[in-house]
Amino acid sequence: MKKIGIVVLGAGRWGTNLIRIFWEHPNAHLVGVVDPHPECLATVQERFVLNGVVLATDWESLRAHPEIEAVALATPAVTHYHLIADALRQGYHVLAEKPLTLDVAECLELCHIAEQENRQLMVDHTYLFHPAVKRGKEVVQSGCLGELRYGYAARTHLGPVRYDVDAMWDLAIHDIAIFNNWLEQLPVQVQAVGRVWLPRDGEMGRDKGDKGDKGDKGDKENISNNQKQITNNQQQTTNSQQPLADLVQVTLTYANGFQAFIHLCWLNPDKQRRLTIVGKQGSLIFNEMDTQEPLSIQRGYLEQQGNQFTPTGQSREVLAIESTPPLGLVCDRFLHNIRTAQPSNLSSGWVGAQLVKILTCLSQSLQQGGHPITVR
Repeated sequence: MKKIGIVVLGAGRWGTNLIRIFWEHPNAHLVGVVDPHPECLATVQERFVLNGVVLATDWESLRAHPEIEAVALATPAVTHYHLIADALRQGYHVLAEKPLTLDVAECLELCHIAEQENRQLMVDHTYLFHPAVKRGKEVVQSGCLGELRYGYAARTHLGPVRYDVDAMWDLAIHDIAIFNNWLEQLPVQVQAVGRVWLPRDGEMGRDKGDKGDKGDKGDKENISNNQKQITNNQQQTTNSQQPLADLVQVTLTYANGFQAFIHLCWLNPDKQRRLTIVGKQGSLIFNEMDTQEPLSIQRGYLEQQGNQFTPTGQSREVLAIESTPPLGLVCDRFLHNIRTAQPSNLSSGWVGAQLVKILTCLSQSLQQGGHPITVR
């Protein structure tokens, strides 16, 4: 079976993960790596001994390479639209880091280009491939939690701080994707309120932090001089709209009345990666920080005796999950979709566009002091 030729754009921390996976994957042929920092290219070369792989500091010099069939993008979100559109029009399949872009219209245009070119466009929403999330969906859809009442999530840490987007755009997409996946619904109304504490004077238009849980310096620069100008312009536009919130509280309301509440902050030393759905018969808990028992069901309910309510039926069940790294599953699916010419229903460009639409509505609510916004 012929291997699929692929180029990775961005050799920062997350890009390095993609380089490792595609370099070692039996169905992939790593054609090249592009990063504007020679030191990043030197690091991956030393780490993986990339014999025969082209290392380039700009996409332009490699984009017409005859062995390329696909591109994996681990660059700043503000560069995504132009790089993805160019790759698709070159006839390449694309795997893009989240978010697909920062603009709904751009997302939809990229989806249409992919369809017109008959190319695969997939977004690396890694959590949707996480074995705990897959198992959690089975639990929710089985009905064993009883009537679903509400959900909540916390995603906090002490840095890194982004300078191109706020804490919500940096962090919320993970939990929104999981809630949507588990409920098999999209929110119909959203709200967001936030607080700003960190000064940004003199830093506007710069992105000094990494991509939340992922990128680093190598992921935060543009791939070419032209893209650098695009990034600067778009970051200045984004930052001029309002100060970047360091704390955001999100409310998602679904058509059946279910509500999910998400706490997001990059200024909190209490690192949390926890998501819960509460039902009448118990709560499903995904605690990523608990590496030994990340997924569990906490059972229990209140029994009324006169005017008193007594906790009863309390127990905890740890759910077994596979140990397969989710990013490996993402890359497997991407290569499989190319082979079969079938789009990913789980994390296609269209799914990525839906999540960007929700985040855009949340930004509108944030700008309006928490006014509810209908998601259309």
